[in-house]
Amino acid sequence: MVAVFRLRDLNVLVAAGFSLQENEVTMNDLRDLYQQMIIDHSQHPHNFCTLEQPSHSKEGYNPLCGDKITLYINEENGIITNVCFQGSGCAISTASASLMTDIVKNKTVTEVLELFDEFQKLVTTGKVDDPEKIGKLSILAGVSEFPMRVKCATLPWHTLKAALTKEEGVASAE
Repeated sequence: MVAVFRLRDLNVLVAAGFSLQENEVTMNDLRDLYQQMIIDHSQHPHNFCTLEQPSHSKEGYNPLCGDKITLYINEENGIITNVCFQGSGCAISTASASLMTDIVKNKTVTEVLELFDEFQKLVTTGKVDDPEKIGKLSILAGVSEFPMRVKCATLPWHTLKAALTKEEGVASAE
């Protein structure tokens, strides 16, 4: 396994305003950048809307903190062509939903379900087998340090999986 907290692009840090002393970047710089990206996704979530006629829709609820989400999915021939969400929740839940809706578009249902497993591993251990596969979701690796927040991060993913596998009832991160 590879730790997700690794330096992939110094230009991102420089663009975000971090100073690089003698080409060294601290773990705190990465955490600060990841925290800012989470805040940005929670305050300005991507794909926060409804779809007129989704092929799937599913509600999710986390009773521990009150996060609520409704996913709207268009699937055509086994490919997710569009996915949107609405709801209310904490910054982690909203950021996770925003990132998820970005990354699953144009993926097959099989790829999405595999990504679900990788994301579960990411937020529970902070590590993944293939960092390139997880992409921007790596900013949520720090959730593994806060076990009470894992359910917040995984609620959108459990809701997505429940919608795609046609599970009955309201989805939860249990």
